[in-house]
Amino acid sequence: MSRTLYSYWRSSAAYRVRIALNLKGMDYAIAPVHLVRDGGEQHHADYRKLNPQELVPTLVDGEHVLRESLAIIEYLEEAHPDTPRLLPRAALGCARVRALAQMVACDIHPLGNLRVLQYLQRELRAADEQKHAWSQHWIEVGFAAIEAVLAARENPGRFCEGDTPTLADCCLIPQVYNARRFGVSLSLYPIIVAIDAACAKLDAFKRAAPEAQPDAPAAA
Repeated sequence: MSRTLYSYWRSSAAYRVRIALNLKGMDYAIAPVHLVRDGGEQHHADYRKLNPQELVPTLVDGEHVLRESLAIIEYLEEAHPDTPRLLPRAALGCARVRALAQMVACDIHPLGNLRVLQYLQRELRAADEQKHAWSQHWIEVGFAAIEAVLAARENPGRFCEGDTPTLADCCLIPQVYNARRFGVSLSLYPIIVAIDAACAKLDAFKRAAPEAQPDAPAAA
């Protein structure tokens, strides 16, 4: 069965799905959707039919079309239980992982999404410096909370939950990439930095990185 991920090289939502697919050892093809060129290819009619939200990622798995990164990853987890797990089997561990993932995907990421920044610029006349400060602020607020949660976790290890990467790491690492992109100082978040370093050693994360994508600019 063919599997295609509609992705943009620098989209953190698509990035987290790439990590998940790689960790689970699944074959997939990348269909690039450029979010800026020609007014944003996600707004073109052919892609809008595939994803009415006009967002990436979209996963086409055989005849099935899946949207929203967390829903896609949980689908992969449930549809392919024999591949490496991204959610702990124990209820409490699973809840902890989901909470960390949602702290990124629901609380930090939406505020720095491209369409939000474009709205700030287009409708509210925000300058580039203001957009930059906006993104920095919400990443810092979110990372402070995540760092505190990680410091008090019941199952510490090299990753967000123990010594195996989970859904939480799939979400956290792309946000660390964004933090560096927006010039956020990571010195206040040593646990996050250590988890990022542990993930950076794994091939699944290396192959999912923005600069490793087929649509990444040559100078990225």
